[in-house]
Amino acid sequence: MYTDGAARGNPGPGGYGVVLMSGEHRKELSAGYKLTTNNRMELMAVIAGLEALKTDGCDVTVYTDSKYVSDAVTKGWLRQWQVKRFKGKKNPDLWIRYLDVSKKHTVRFVWVKGHANIPENERCDRLAVEASEAPGLITDEGYNIEQ
Repeated sequence: MYTDGAARGNPGPGGYGVVLMSGEHRKELSAGYKLTTNNRMELMAVIAGLEALKTDGCDVTVYTDSKYVSDAVTKGWLRQWQVKRFKGKKNPDLWIRYLDVSKKHTVRFVWVKGHANIPENERCDRLAVEASEAPGLITDEGYNIEQ
């Protein structure tokens, strides 16, 4: 699974893009939001990809150019945030949602350099940007401007 998020203005309109791949199967996901942040969209992309899986117990490799997301999980920051009930941390609604969906699978993160001509990462970026510019953007209910 490749994921990416984008926000114009940060905060501003934003979107995420996901490319799910398994064998010969491929599925693309995206959505755009009226007001959000880049970090929220990066994390939302991972969540949307995991939530789209039809069965539990999948071995999932998430390729992301988001250090925010990959480091939070791989460096153990997320566990520390969870123990402290996310006190003083941004995006607790999405991190809690990620924890809930990720426990159904075996998830591994691989950080990839953004805009480095990695075809699937570039596709996710295009999906995210297009979603952020599309008509009918939805409200990011969890975004709090005072974060």
